[in-house]
Amino acid sequence: MFDFDMSPYSAFIWPAWGVTAVVLAGLCVRAVVSARYWKRELARLEAERARK
Repeated sequence: MFDFDMSPYSAFIWPAWGVTAVVLAGLCVRAVVSARYWKRELARLEAERARK
């Protein structure tokens, strides 16, 4: 299957995987939060325009 033993390099590889996972998770969270914000902003602008 997978060989997770990276003997001399594991001190560099596993933290790199960890940092990559954290960055990707942060980007996903940021994208979702941003999409929700802009969706609310669009609804607000459409409601404002409908009142005129």
